[in-house]
Amino acid sequence: MKKSLLVKAAAAIVFLAINCLLIFFLNKDKPKFELKDGIGTEYETARVLEVISDNTVIDAKTDNVKKGSMDLKLKILSGRYEGDICFVKNYLSAIYNVDVHENDKVSVRIDTTEEGVYSVSIYNYNRTPLILGLVVLFLLILTLVGGKKGAMAFLGLAYTFVAIVFILIPLAFKGFSPIWVTVAILAVTTCFSFVLIGDLTRKTAAAVLGTMCGVLFAALLGELATRIGSLTIYQTDEAEALLLLLSSYPIKLRGLFTSAILISAIGAVMDVSMSVSSAVSEIASLNPGIGFAKLFKSGLNIGRDAMGTMANTLVLAYAGSSLNMMVLIYSYGVGLNQLLNTDFVAIELIMAISGSVGIIMTVPCVAAIAAGIFSGTKKK
Repeated sequence: MKKSLLVKAAAAIVFLAINCLLIFFLNKDKPKFELKDGIGTEYETARVLEVISDNTVIDAKTDNVKKGSMDLKLKILSGRYEGDICFVKNYLSAIYNVDVHENDKVSVRIDTTEEGVYSVSIYNYNRTPLILGLVVLFLLILTLVGGKKGAMAFLGLAYTFVAIVFILIPLAFKGFSPIWVTVAILAVTTCFSFVLIGDLTRKTAAAVLGTMCGVLFAALLGELATRIGSLTIYQTDEAEALLLLLSSYPIKLRGLFTSAILISAIGAVMDVSMSVSSAVSEIASLNPGIGFAKLFKSGLNIGRDAMGTMANTLVLAYAGSSLNMMVLIYSYGVGLNQLLNTDFVAIELIMAISGSVGIIMTVPCVAAIAAGIFSGTKKK
C-alpha cells in the first residue's frame, strides 16, 4: 500500500513538474503590455472619498437607471500613482452606467500624456472581490456536498483552465494547429480529472477513452459543417481584432472555431462517459461472468437517459448565452430563411448540434469500451 502511494506521489510530482516547465517555456515570450516612456493607458483601483455633487436623474423608461453626471473625489489605491487624490466627473447613461457611492472601490482608467501629467476616468465597478468570492463559494459548496471527490473535481477543473490559458493559447500563437492541440490537451486534462476523482482503474480508463471518442465525433461534425457552410472565425465579432494579430503571430484562425466546439462540449461528454462507465462497472461487479452483449445493452440503456438531459443542457446553454441577440432578432421580425443564413445563428447552431452529437456518440462508444473491459470478469 505504501509503495503504491509512493509511486502515485512520484508520478504526480513528475506530471506537475513537466507542466510547470512547459508553461514556463511557452509563456516566456507572451505578449506584454508596456508603457512607452511612461506614456499610455493603465487600469488601477481607486476609492471614492466623496461624492461632491450628484446631477443625475432616474429614467423610468430604461429600468430606472440613473442618467446625468457625478463629481467625485477619488484616492488611487494601486499602480505608480498610488496615494494620489484626484477629482473626476463620472458620466452615466443607459449603456455606460457606473453608479457609485462614498467609500466604494472602482476600477479607473489612467491616461498619462507626458511625465507627471495624467487624467483619470471611471472605467467600471471593482468586481475582483465578487469574482474571487464566487470561486471560493463554488469550491466550498463543491467540497461540502461532494467531499473529497468534490475537491478533486475542482482541482481537475482548475488544471483544465490553466492548460487552456497557458498551454493551448501560447501554442496557437506559435502557429500550432488549434484543433490538434485542443484534442491533445483535452485528452490529458480528461485523464487528470478522472484519475483525481476515480483513481487509476479500468472504469476510469473506459471513461477516458469514451470521452475522447465523443470529442472526436464533435470535432469531425463541427469541422465538416463549417467547411460545407463556409463558416470560419472571420464571421465572428472578434474577427477584425484577430486579423490584426496575423501581422505579428502565425495563428491558424480557422482552427479556433472547431477548438471552441471541443472545449464547450468536453464537460457534458465527460459527465455522460463517467456515468455509463460507472454503471457498467457496477453491473459487472454484481454479475460476474456477464457477457459483452448484455453489458453493452445495459450501458446503452443507461446512457440514453443521461444523453437526453446532457444534450438539453448543452443546447440550452448556447441559447441562454445568446438570449439578448434572440430578443433583437424577434423584435426585427426576421424571416426563417434570413435567420438560418445569418452567420451568428449558423455558428451557434453548428456549435450546439456538434457538441450534442458528441454527447450522443459518447454513449455507444463508452458502452462498448466498458463492456469489452468488464465482460467475463470473474469475482475474486
